[in-house]
Amino acid sequence: VQLQASGGGLVQPGGSLRLSCAGSGFTLDTYAIGWFRQAPGKEREGVACINSIDDSPFYGDSVKGRFTMTRDNAKNTVYLQMNTLKPDDTAVYYCATDIIDTLYGCYDDEYRYWGQGTLVTVSS
Repeated sequence: VQLQASGGGLVQPGGSLRLSCAGSGFTLDTYAIGWFRQAPGKEREGVACINSIDDSPFYGDSVKGRFTMTRDNAKNTVYLQMNTLKPDDTAVYYCATDIIDTLYGCYDDEYRYWGQGTLVTVSS
């Protein structure tokens, strides 16, 4: 099971970015997928997580209404569309996956397989 995150970069406040997470070695639609982020000096935070059964992601409170997670099973890829970005969104963003029977939220200790992270910097 491998994950490759990409799409990070520098963006001005109010701007948008789309992150991608490509999976290999497994079939993405049978696994739960999560996006997490970690800012310097802060704990890792759940951003958006989706299970293998339905397409109703859980979102962290700080990103609700601004971020959207989608899944393209044909490409074995998930996306995180980030709009109205704020300086507080600056962090390394990671995608993670695992087989999770029931998803009750976005908790990093439920995931064993992690991508390498992609840096998002929101600054003017």
